[in-house]
Amino acid sequence: MSFKIFKNTVLLFVLVLISCGSQYANDSNNTNLSETESKNTEGDYGPIIVGANRTSNYLPLLNGKRVGIVANQTSVIFTLRQAQGDNSYTHLVDSLVSLNVDVKKVFSPEHGFRGNADAGEHVEDGVDIKTGLPIISLHGKNKKPSIKQLEGIDIMIFDIQDVGVRFYTYISTLHYIMEACAENNIPLIILDRPNPNGNYVDGPTLEKEHQSFLGMHTIPLVHGMTIGEYAKMIHGEKWLPNGVQCNIEVIKMTDYLHSRNYSLPIRPSPNLPNDQSIKLYSSLGLFEGTNVNAGRGTEFQFQRYGAPFLNPETMPFTYTPQANFGAKYPKHKDVLCYGEDLSKAEVNDGMTLKWIIKAYKNSIDKSLFFNTDNFTKHAGTVTLQKQIESGMTEAEIKATWQKDLESFKKTRSKYLIYN
Repeated sequence: MSFKIFKNTVLLFVLVLISCGSQYANDSNNTNLSETESKNTEGDYGPIIVGANRTSNYLPLLNGKRVGIVANQTSVIFTLRQAQGDNSYTHLVDSLVSLNVDVKKVFSPEHGFRGNADAGEHVEDGVDIKTGLPIISLHGKNKKPSIKQLEGIDIMIFDIQDVGVRFYTYISTLHYIMEACAENNIPLIILDRPNPNGNYVDGPTLEKEHQSFLGMHTIPLVHGMTIGEYAKMIHGEKWLPNGVQCNIEVIKMTDYLHSRNYSLPIRPSPNLPNDQSIKLYSSLGLFEGTNVNAGRGTEFQFQRYGAPFLNPETMPFTYTPQANFGAKYPKHKDVLCYGEDLSKAEVNDGMTLKWIIKAYKNSIDKSLFFNTDNFTKHAGTVTLQKQIESGMTEAEIKATWQKDLESFKKTRSKYLIYN
């Protein structure tokens, strides 16, 4: 046996061993994130094993195939715990290339392959320095892979960490990948990962006339599904154009429950640095459709909000957004903002409107508050802005969502993989 074959055999054995073990991670860019696998110790369940780690379930599907991978910085295979916490994960692409899997191309979503681009920033195609593989941006000239870009691909892998909020665009990328694969008869393997906001469904339901890349399907703001479950829904509800359907294979997790807490070991995008920001994202993310800064340009992204036009007497907390990692041009850059710090606030399950209502009420000039077109895209409806402007309470507004939420939950139940 040659040394190269021996090395690859050993690596394959290690990856299969890992797929049966615990997952651990350490991200030097993540402040306040767990350096162990997750905070899941309840009941008789073991640690959650993500789809990427279950290599024995999908490596056979790649034999003799030319592979495309939709990936970013969260697309990793966790290793067994190391004595010093080093080498706690390897990137999925690196692992598969090391195993001589015939990876042809990498497709990258919003924020890029390494996850360092600003929200909404145009991302160019490129070449991965480590592997030499071509990287095709799905947040540049096109969001859906073209026929030419799919040339030479026999099978596609999708492995991206989502956070369960409709305007978090990875599920829109999933839609376009499924559409392109369906049209070109390319099977799609989805390596499932936990939804850190997967234990509830909440928010206004998107109206068809307000579909955009920030919301492509008529679902609530918080859908409570894993990426694998959501793919099954896209497939089952025939949401792809012209009723085309994609041949999908979901590599399930083990020991995942929607009710289990999960601390993301790698920040899923530059401005979601820790558990608090991820929990608050469904609520504070609505500020993205206003002229209020939601912590971008600080180290407390989606853990505070503020603007120069908020009343300093009733909202005395101050901060000044500055250009930083993930926010080259934050709202109100270098301008003193008044607002509220939520970095240590207790956050209950579910989204809340109390902060956006509070900010609107405390705006000195309310005409500056909403960016109407953008807010409608985030909310998925024109109604929410009108409700806030009219002075409705959170309870009154949420009551108007309930019929749609109950209808969605019935549909959702058909596609759940996990309890």
